[in-house]
Amino acid sequence: MNKEKILQFLGLATRARKLVTGEELVISEVRRGNAKLVIVAEDASENTRKKLHDKCNSYNVPVRIGASRYEIGHAIGKEARVVLAITDNGFAKKMTHLFDEN
Repeated sequence: MNKEKILQFLGLATRARKLVTGEELVISEVRRGNAKLVIVAEDASENTRKKLHDKCNSYNVPVRIGASRYEIGHAIGKEARVVLAITDNGFAKKMTHLFDEN
């Protein structure tokens, strides 16, 4: 996982408006079928992680654990963010590739 590239790509997805942040908005997008990839901060609470993993598993949405909440927030130009959803297939595919490469 190349954290720097992932954070840069999150900024690009934000500028393209292909990103949703916030737990309730992300869960809503997962339910609607719009979320293609969910990213959870590595310092998210166990309760938040479990809730999102369970929801995403039931809707077949991949989940990845990313950087800290402050790094994610900084990358998208906002305050600390714990959870994000990528809503575009192309961005989701590239992000998944970045997370999974060694």
